[in-house]
Amino acid sequence: MRISKLFGKTLREVPADADTVSHQLLVRAGMINQLVAGVYSYLPLGWRVHRKIENIIRDEMDKAGGQEVNMPVLQPLELLEKSGRDTVDVLFSLYDRRERKLILGFTHEEVITQLAARYARSYRDLPLLLYQIQVKFRDEPRPRGGLIRVREFAMKDLYSFDVDEEGLDLSYQKMMQAYRNIYDRCGLPTIIVEADSGAIGGKDNHEFMAVAPNGEDEIISCPDCKYAANTERAVSAKENVGGGKPLPVEEVATPGMGTIEEVAGFLKIPTNRTLKAVFYIVDGKMVFVVIRGDLGVNEVKLKNELKCNELRMATEPEVIEAGIVAGAASPVGLKGFKVIADDSVNSGSNFVAGGNKPDTHIRNVNYPRDFKADTVADIAIARAGDKCLTCGGTLFATRGIEVGHIFKLGTKYSDSFEASFIDEKGESKPVVMGCYGLGLSRLLAAVVELNHDDKGIIWPVSVAPYHIYVCVLSREGSEAPKVAEKLYNDLQAAGLEVLYDDREESPGVKFNDADLLGIPFRITVSPRTLEKDSVELKKRSGKESELVPLGDITAKLKKLIES
Repeated sequence: MRISKLFGKTLREVPADADTVSHQLLVRAGMINQLVAGVYSYLPLGWRVHRKIENIIRDEMDKAGGQEVNMPVLQPLELLEKSGRDTVDVLFSLYDRRERKLILGFTHEEVITQLAARYARSYRDLPLLLYQIQVKFRDEPRPRGGLIRVREFAMKDLYSFDVDEEGLDLSYQKMMQAYRNIYDRCGLPTIIVEADSGAIGGKDNHEFMAVAPNGEDEIISCPDCKYAANTERAVSAKENVGGGKPLPVEEVATPGMGTIEEVAGFLKIPTNRTLKAVFYIVDGKMVFVVIRGDLGVNEVKLKNELKCNELRMATEPEVIEAGIVAGAASPVGLKGFKVIADDSVNSGSNFVAGGNKPDTHIRNVNYPRDFKADTVADIAIARAGDKCLTCGGTLFATRGIEVGHIFKLGTKYSDSFEASFIDEKGESKPVVMGCYGLGLSRLLAAVVELNHDDKGIIWPVSVAPYHIYVCVLSREGSEAPKVAEKLYNDLQAAGLEVLYDDREESPGVKFNDADLLGIPFRITVSPRTLEKDSVELKKRSGKESELVPLGDITAKLKKLIES
């Protein structure tokens, strides 16, 4: 491709609305263009990268035994009603001319399960791996980061169908390895973390995270035992804070003290010797949550524990209307509320809690002597500096970009859609399913986030839009343009992917564009290099260049690219 004919232009200025490095560089390099918030066009260079990522994914899915299908974007709402996902808040919906409500597919569990129910009827049809690369639509409330969080995007989703949990385990491990291969081939280091299943549901699931300083997700990990989880799922050891033998409860005046920090300071105790009250509205009803004062409530864990559809913090008017004394609330003597306690209530004794009347707290509160809870579970946020529950090491926090998510669905969807098979004994059993998702645009953006410098993108060879950037520098009467033209044709004839900068521009403009576009190898043909019957070769990832004889350059480039 000649740059003079290439659709798209490079930009010198950083776009004002670009809030991540990948967004800035992809726009500046003329690879993507925003239509509306969270919706992008791919220009030729960006689409070539996208296609290469597609090909890598297809290759690994096929090697793992996957069969590619293509499922509709338009789906009847009844399908999601059947699985209970018709209230998911990211759905795009519309009506056809017969007033039938449809949705734009945000994922395809329902569609694929219905297909499996129709065609996989015997144990002889299983195991089965079906995948597609299809556009998805999600009405994200806050699209951000360019391609990192969008409303329309291409996604690879594969679904496994097995006869039992043991078969699912094998499919799961097979896909986990296939994902590792994909990220390795794309030049993207990742770590595997435990994750929350969200709207898809199921039990075991893992995310693949590309560690990046401006990633939107926080990862809690232990370098000693390699435990890693996102903050929605992470757990930590809750050290025993002591307190001694349980003592009789006693009221203490705490005038004007409304926060945990104020109460702890007034009573000269650490915050971990207090119990904090937090109020939530859960499916329309108020729930009382109690947790050790130095900890925070993990709302994802809480929602999963309650198995509810809607969960939000109660407003101040709602708290007052319920007769709760804000700043001095306590589970002690509380009636008429469901109480959920974090298991940290068992991590010590003689805590300080609210007195359920203004300016009053209670010393020496102990569970379960002084109050009862409907549920006691881990609902706390795990933090950097906490102790690892597995090995006792110190947990660390890093940021990352989710580039893949795999789930063990079990029979959640096969039960809903009666996807069953006849086993060897002639008995009907539900198919055991897994789901494996990978967003291509997010993966593309993550590659840029981890492969760039202050000059521009540094594409790994495997996904670069072109492998070679031929740059001609000339002066009047020079043979350089003619030599460059021949080299461009020779390299293409040898099967190499070449972007030829044939523009009438200064060396500075050409070199800056070469660095911005991130093509792995730059070849410069100039009167100076031709004096030695050579061309200049520079790797985009390196600082130094070298002169290579003109007759050797094609073979050298082929070797570099293949390696």
